[in-house]
Order: sequence, then structure tokens, then C-alpha cells
Amino acid sequence: MDERTRASDADRDRVTARLRDHFAEGRLTRDELDERIAGALNARTFSDLRRVLADLPEPRPVAPGNLRPMTARRPYPVLARRPSLFPLIALALLTIAAVSGAGAAVVVLKVVLSIVALMFAAMMIAAITAATFIRRARRHWRS
Repeated sequence: MDERTRASDADRDRVTARLRDHFAEGRLTRDELDERIAGALNARTFSDLRRVLADLPEPRPVAPGNLRPMTARRPYPVLARRPSLFPLIALALLTIAAVSGAGAAVVVLKVVLSIVALMFAAMMIAAITAATFIRRARRHWRS
């Protein structure tokens, strides 16, 4: 392009985006960035835009094979443990004892049975939540 060719708004926007990238990489201070952006926005020709970027390096080309989408850091591998059968067995035994028992022992067993039932419900909620988390973590790990 001829140095005297007038610059468009899109050209000015590209230059200001590159200036912001250089600022993010630490090549420019805040004052230099403000000064150069003002110069880029007031530029009329390509030579004016080139003067704003004169002492800054050109962006490095990226090889086509190295293009990968930016992703968040991968989490550490999640080790899943199978839930214990102990609460289920204890719940079954307490249910049998509560049904077959008589007197004050029945009241105590019903209280214990209620506590165990609440613990079982909490464990089931935790197991479902953990399974969902593991599924999402594996899906993220593959990507």
C-alpha cells in the first residue's frame, strides 16, 4: 500500500487492538498506550499508523498445525470411589428390627432409623453430585 493512502476506521481499530495487545504483554506503559491510541485514532494515512507501531514487533505467525483453542487449565485427575454398601445393609437391618421389635426399643429404633434414612439421603445426593462432577471433568479432560 502507498504510504499516502488514507486509513479507514477498521485500520485504526486494528492498530489500537495491536497496541492493547502490546500493553497487555508489558511493552508499553499506560501513558504510552494512551498517547499512541490517540495518535492512531487521529491518523489519516497508513504512514501515520506505521509511525505509531514503528518500535513495536510484528505479531508472530502461528503455524497452522499449532492452532488449538484456548481452554482453562485442566483439573487434576478425579479418582472415583465406589460407594460403600454398609449404609444400605444397616438400613435394612434397622428396618427389620423396627418392624419386629416391641416396647420402648421400637421408639429408639425408629429414631435411629430416621437418622440413618437422612444419612442415606445425604449420601445419595452426594453420590449423584459427584457422578455429575466426574462426568463433566472427564468431558473437559478430553477436550
